Amino acid sequence: MSEHLMVFPDRDDAERIADDLRDEGFTEVRVVREALAGEDDGEDHEWAVHVREEMVGDDGGAVAHGLRERFAALAEEFDGWYDPEPATGA
Repeated sequence: MSEHLMVFPDRDDAERIADDLRDEGFTEVRVVREALAGEDDGEDHEWAVHVREEMVGDDGGAVAHGLRERFAALAEEFDGWYDPEPATGA
């Protein structure tokens, strides 16, 4: 299994990207509202797209590496950031 987290400042971008990834057939794609650390204002949130793919057995293999590169580039394109290991908090 392979897990990925992309965080975007814009909800519409996150929703659109998640829809595209669902259409591609990823095992699980969720959009999650993320509060910024230390922020009390309800407007200060980012939108995370969490992707889980069960068909990737080797997280260190070529397919997982390709997904990490793709998701990192996608996050950068939309002024976000990418966490390649969301389960470990890396």
